[in-house]
Amino acid sequence: MGPLLANRALFIGRFQPFHNGHLFAVKHILEYNEEVVIVIAAAQYSYTLDNPFTAGERVEMVKLGLGEMYSKCYVIPVDNVPSNYEWPRHVLTYIPRVKSVYTNNEFVKLLFKDYGLDVKETPVLPGVSGTSIRRAIAEGLQWRHMVPSKVAEFIELIKGDERIKAIWKTQSKTMGERY
Repeated sequence: MGPLLANRALFIGRFQPFHNGHLFAVKHILEYNEEVVIVIAAAQYSYTLDNPFTAGERVEMVKLGLGEMYSKCYVIPVDNVPSNYEWPRHVLTYIPRVKSVYTNNEFVKLLFKDYGLDVKETPVLPGVSGTSIRRAIAEGLQWRHMVPSKVAEFIELIKGDERIKAIWKTQSKTMGERY
């Protein structure tokens, strides 16, 4: 019988959408851990510039993007809470126990270190981010090469590309040109 606490790590993101950088990070995390708990943060948000996809759609994208690695992962949507200080504890109540947290977000590092967890960084794929993918979709540029092929197919199947273009047209005008 193995240890009671699996060698399991936490990886948090919004996954708007799940892209090749996320896939690269999960592969890295699994080199050092038996399992990965993938938290889909800000689960309550959808149909906005920053969060065009629903939590359920993001769960499906993660599963499709991971392929066979999915068997070593838990995918759990978690809503945000108003208090940044309380957020790590909130996240930890929704997930199986973990030994470490992987993030490149300095603020998230600080929050989880304060809760006593070992915090590590993941390697980054240059030029690949959710923001750059959403912008490319909105502007009619090439984006499929930045996401796993099954994720691209899924985005097109649910007409997520059309949704992003429509949101971009309506919300980017009201929010100013921050992109």
